Amino acid sequence: MGFIRCLFASALLAVAQPTLAWGVLGHRVVAQLAQKQLNPAAAAQVDRLLAVTGARRLADIATWPDDLRDLDPDLFKRTSRLHYINFRSGDCIYDPPRDCRNGECVVAAIQHYAAILGDRSRSDTERAQALSFVVHFVGDVHQPLHASYRDDKGGNDYQVRWHDRGTNLHKIWDTTLLNSTGMSYQALANQLAANTRAVPQDTPVQWAEESCRIVRDDGIYPPTRNIDAVYVSRELPVAEERLREAGARLAVLLNHTLDGG
Repeated sequence: MGFIRCLFASALLAVAQPTLAWGVLGHRVVAQLAQKQLNPAAAAQVDRLLAVTGARRLADIATWPDDLRDLDPDLFKRTSRLHYINFRSGDCIYDPPRDCRNGECVVAAIQHYAAILGDRSRSDTERAQALSFVVHFVGDVHQPLHASYRDDKGGNDYQVRWHDRGTNLHKIWDTTLLNSTGMSYQALANQLAANTRAVPQDTPVQWAEESCRIVRDDGIYPPTRNIDAVYVSRELPVAEERLREAGARLAVLLNHTLDGG
């Protein structure tokens, strides 16, 4: 399936889904926050590339790399390792030969697709595809369990209970925490945008290291394996702050890449 048709189908899938998740809700929040912080030159470039796909806003393309699982399984398989990074040590210090072999991790993916996005010699179709990957992967690297050092597949193998039902910790962070707000992506983005505290920009390497340290230090792993109201009240603000940081940093990255300077 071609990129344009594939992305259009992705938008239809997103509309059809009854619930939103970090796969949808979180990624759209990040994209919405970033779009509001684009400078005029970058915003014009984004509009041009979105027009290639038929999308109207960054939020419309934010989940396409995940939707490839159904839309283009071959491309999804080739890019699946780019959604995360497995740190091999709890020191959470990025070591590319150890943590990102052959450039197959989210840190290298952001750098790779940002370079394509900023290359005006590339076709608009190539750059539009790169834009979707950049928007998505900046969101991914800010989800702490996408940059973990533990040997449990980013919490997928760590079983927990939520309202007396079994699930896993990765799903809690991908979906449950944010869904518990009951907010649309626009409303949640507006709420987070009202926080005007400055966000340190840093680099994709440092964003990944931050996520790793959150996994290590901030009590993400509940010792009782029960996700209760106390856990949500403690960890939901952490998740929301990661979304706010991702949106601000994505905007800076896009402004730098697309403003023509």
